[in-house]
Amino acid sequence: MDPVILLFFYLSFRAKHFLCDFVFQTDWMALNKGKPGREGYKALFPHTAIHAVGTFVVVLIFAPSFWWLGLVDFLIHSVVDRTKGVLTYQKGWQPSQTIFWWAFGVDQEFHNVTHIAYIALIYASVSGMLG
Repeated sequence: MDPVILLFFYLSFRAKHFLCDFVFQTDWMALNKGKPGREGYKALFPHTAIHAVGTFVVVLIFAPSFWWLGLVDFLIHSVVDRTKGVLTYQKGWQPSQTIFWWAFGVDQEFHNVTHIAYIALIYASVSGMLG
């Protein structure tokens, strides 16, 4: 893959993440995905499904044979967001507390590293590094 295409691919994932995590996520999703039981999952799964669709679209543009990364993203994003949400909810961390923002930052970095891993996987496959 050309370095310019790789950069565009990476920026496309960053744009996808911004849209899905901040523009398309409703207040209800953001405020409830860390709650216990069904209530939390009812808010979490629509949010992570939006991410799955976004990843599916980005991958279809750059590497259609990796369409299944949308499903992987659904699972990974669900685990990361649920973990952060439950921890934040259980500990009662609020936006006025530094620890809340540390948790938020770690969550965002996990998503960033996930996107880099997708790109590395696709790059390795396209360049023949996977066999």
